[in-house]
Amino acid sequence: MKKRFSLLMAALLASAFLIACGKKEEPAPAAAPTPAPPPIAAPAAIVIGLDDHFPPMGFRDDKNEIVGFDIDLARETGKRIGMEVTFKPIDWSAKEAELNGKRIDVLWNGLTITEERKANILFSKPYLENRQIIVVPNDSPIKTKADLAGKTVGAQDGSSAVDAVNRDAEAAKGIKELKMFSDNVTALMDLAAGRLDAIVMDEIVGRYYTAKKPGEYRILDENFGAEEYGVGVRKGDAELMGKIDKALEDLKADGAGAAISNKWFGKDILKK
Repeated sequence: MKKRFSLLMAALLASAFLIACGKKEEPAPAAAPTPAPPPIAAPAAIVIGLDDHFPPMGFRDDKNEIVGFDIDLARETGKRIGMEVTFKPIDWSAKEAELNGKRIDVLWNGLTITEERKANILFSKPYLENRQIIVVPNDSPIKTKADLAGKTVGAQDGSSAVDAVNRDAEAAKGIKELKMFSDNVTALMDLAAGRLDAIVMDEIVGRYYTAKKPGEYRILDENFGAEEYGVGVRKGDAELMGKIDKALEDLKADGAGAAISNKWFGKDILKK
């Protein structure tokens, strides 16, 4: 009896083994393909960084609203490229950090194109020409750059005026002190108060201010060189810059740029 039971169990085990061996493994379901990341859409709005004490390019009016030539030009450009434009006052001496830290998208406020800045900023084609002029009180004995020797000269911190002075080794060596200011308005106040002997600043800004106070200031015939203004974006934003360049070319061609220029300067001074 025991032997028959043992034979029966062996037969059952053999059958189970054969069934198991004959059973096909079900294939594992194929993994779903990973969806491709969506393309990065162009921003619907751009934030423009500026120094809001830089008339007539960008400044606050008596209603505390940001206005100016560059402000109007940027707004017109924004319309043409289909992007809303907002303006953010920044510390101009930290402009490159603000741009590359993505706290702003564009620098547009009398930004001078220089080789040093090109290392960190992608520039538009130049749209204005400018010079770094020397402003002194009207009764000052200073007549030439050579007369700045031993004098205290002011300039806006982080501006191209500082670079222009330092490039002129002979003049820079003779200056007693090149004093930095957060903006040109404060520097002009110190000049009027006798705490400075001269200021080096953008011609467009300097002539705007001195025209408001005839007889108080004088601009020397000599200057610290010519330069050009451009719009700046991050190095990787070539597509945005292409749109800005195209819009600037179009508004020069159709007269909209001339209208903005005439509003602020009484003539068309845009670089063709």
